[in-house]
Amino acid sequence: MLSPTLDTLRLFLHVLGASVWVGGQIVLAGLVPSLRREFPDSTKVAARAFAKVAWPGFALAFVTGLWSLVEIDVAATSTSYQITLFLKILLAVASGGAAAVHAIGRSRAALAIGGAVGLLAALGAMFIGVLLRTGT
Repeated sequence: MLSPTLDTLRLFLHVLGASVWVGGQIVLAGLVPSLRREFPDSTKVAARAFAKVAWPGFALAFVTGLWSLVEIDVAATSTSYQITLFLKILLAVASGGAAAVHAIGRSRAALAIGGAVGLLAALGAMFIGVLLRTGT
């Protein structure tokens, strides 16, 4: 068996946090229409319960992302890598910001736009994370 390292632990925790954040949004998006139809008041309860798991997942991904930045010499990477990394960070921050708008929003527009942008940005950040990992 290969021996785990601190790098593998960091990557595992980052992927775990991102999986909870992104995967949870996908699962919730699939559940909400049925919940709303069958139990109209349940969507707020489900959203609050989800937030208790999702936001710690986001925090874990954020902290391990910072940890990863500390571990690499970004200045020694190619310009294309740096641009790609900046885009990933931008999408991750946009995902958290849009999800926060969704969480505190009161209008249907804030809920819809915040949720959609949050998920799309999270998916983009996850894809670019894979691109960065496989492109080095």
